Amino acid sequence: MPSENLRWETLQALKNSPKGNITYDPYWSERGEDILAGCKDPLSLSSHSGLILERLGPVPLQKSCFLSSSSGGSSPGLSEENSASVSSSGSIPDLNARHSALSAAPSLNAEREQAVSDEVKDEDPEEDVSNVPTPASLPSISLLSPKAMETAGRIIKFEEEQRGKAKMALKRRQEMHEKLVAVVASSESEQLKRFEEFMELKQRQEFQSMRDMMDRETKESIGRQEKLKEEQRHRLKILNLRLREAEQQRLREAELERQRQTDGRERLRNLNTIQEEILQLNQLMEPSTQSRTDLHPASLSSYCTRGNQLCSQLSEVVRKTAEGEFPSVEDMTVAERALHEMRALIRLMQEEVAKAQDKKKKDEEDEEQRRKQEELQAQQEAQKKAAESAKEKAKRKGLQNSAEDGTLKWYKELQESAARCAQSFEQLNAAKDAQTKKLKLELQKSASIPVSQISSNSGSQLREIFEKIDKLLSGRAVVSGGRNVSTSQHPQGLDFVSFKLAEKFVKQGEEEVASHHEAAFPIAVVASGVWELHPQVGDLILAHLHKKCPYAVPHYPPMKDGTAVEDYQRILGYRVDDSGVEGQDSFLKRMSGMIRLYAAVIQLRWPYGSKQGSPPHGLSNGWRWLAQMLNMEPLADITATLLFDFLEVCGNALMKQYQSQFWKLILLLKEEYFPRIEAVTSSGQMGSVIRLKQFLDTSLQSRQIRPPKGQLNSMFWGS
Repeated sequence: MPSENLRWETLQALKNSPKGNITYDPYWSERGEDILAGCKDPLSLSSHSGLILERLGPVPLQKSCFLSSSSGGSSPGLSEENSASVSSSGSIPDLNARHSALSAAPSLNAEREQAVSDEVKDEDPEEDVSNVPTPASLPSISLLSPKAMETAGRIIKFEEEQRGKAKMALKRRQEMHEKLVAVVASSESEQLKRFEEFMELKQRQEFQSMRDMMDRETKESIGRQEKLKEEQRHRLKILNLRLREAEQQRLREAELERQRQTDGRERLRNLNTIQEEILQLNQLMEPSTQSRTDLHPASLSSYCTRGNQLCSQLSEVVRKTAEGEFPSVEDMTVAERALHEMRALIRLMQEEVAKAQDKKKKDEEDEEQRRKQEELQAQQEAQKKAAESAKEKAKRKGLQNSAEDGTLKWYKELQESAARCAQSFEQLNAAKDAQTKKLKLELQKSASIPVSQISSNSGSQLREIFEKIDKLLSGRAVVSGGRNVSTSQHPQGLDFVSFKLAEKFVKQGEEEVASHHEAAFPIAVVASGVWELHPQVGDLILAHLHKKCPYAVPHYPPMKDGTAVEDYQRILGYRVDDSGVEGQDSFLKRMSGMIRLYAAVIQLRWPYGSKQGSPPHGLSNGWRWLAQMLNMEPLADITATLLFDFLEVCGNALMKQYQSQFWKLILLLKEEYFPRIEAVTSSGQMGSVIRLKQFLDTSLQSRQIRPPKGQLNSMFWGS
């Protein structure tokens, strides 16, 4: 900006500034003083103030006042300030002298103006001189003293220079301070980095030392564990050796004990045989025995006394065995010695009897008469036996050796239906892909496992088991092996499940019921419920039952020509494997279990069903079975066993259903059919016959058959 435009603004600013009361020293910065060091000193003008005003511009000062009359006003404040500045200065004469010199030398003023213009151009080279307004454009202002005005301008210029220098110095100090702060911050940052690196190093060292220590401890621990394992293995080896030795010792002792038991039982059997023989020989010494009355009473008494002594001596030995001990070798020696002595006594007695018989020759006539009487009695007994034999033949006339034609037809139809069912899922059985095999296994499990869970103490679970079986047969999904399985997943699934389910029911009869008779009722009540809702399963149950137990038809299959013995035994229901045919006791036990299950099925009905009425295979079938059994020739052992099991389970229900007709049938069984059973039964098979006889006698005497054990348990009928 040109100096002409700044003149009045500079003066006004100097007037309003508190610096106007400050003594200005241009050399304060050189002396290192503060910028406000002389603010309270009296005001004075520098000798260079004229130079400042000269540099502001060569405008002539024409009046002694600040404002000319043409300006239309005055600036009293400025005049007063200027006057005060002049009056307070001690160099007014110098200023006047300078003003005179300036007025007298216009050429010098022109040069100064040129110099000022050059300086202005130097200060602001970008400012165009042509744009500077002429003095004519400024207001008509004149100073009271041009020299004083020039001096004041120089002062202002100087202040601006000093202010600029102060700002530059302050800026340099600020820059130095910022650099110092930056240096300090950089130094602190570096120190912080070094400290962090040091701490990180220290942490790594501590971590490494801790890791090394943990590795050492781990190695030591592993070493200790290995040592403990080795010690444990050593101890186990020693313990196994000791256990093996103990087991061998136990086996040796067990073998010795078995041998001792075997020898003891053998000695016991021999002792019993000896005792039986001695007792029989002692009975020969009784006075009532035939041909013994011929002996002299004293001789006979001595024989009897000695025989009784020998029996007492042997009884002492036998009494030890009654206390749970086996006879020892010494006991057997004593028993054998007593037997030999008893035999010797018998021989002596027989010799005396022979001698006594010589005396009987005189009684030959009496003896002949006695023989005649005996012959007559024998003839009478023979006639009696012949009459009984004829009567027996007459009784046997009309009995059958096989089932009725209608029953056989029904039996064959059931077997053919089961065969067709088995053939219908042949494709499922022959499947080779893994998925179908897995489905077949899951279906078989879902059919077999629920039936296996039925037992005599599972009443609270019967409903859940029945519902699971019903869902499976209805095509709904059930959980098996952790996954859902359904008969609808395969076209042959329903036939397969029905066949396997019926097979499992019958198998439970020959295994579970055979061992626990009470289990017949929970199995039968579930089977009856399934039979009622799914008749196909009921027919398959009958087919499996008839195949494994043909006596449940009842049917005694005849042996056809060309049939092997083992095959015929299988037809009769025996189990035949590589070890041979099963024993008679095992066979009868299985047949008994299946007949008991059948007898329970015909009288029980599922209690939670919506249908009303009799069981699906009711008591009429039981009456039919019993009547046909009595119309067929009895078989040794099997007939008595099956009749007893059937009547014990189903007799009470048949009694309530048929009443007097039932008792007529029982009376017929007792009086006419039971002698036939006795006639075909050998002495070693009388156990089942005796049980049947006792049952019939008790029932006919009391006119009552008690309900079988377990039938009235509330778990079968609900509460």
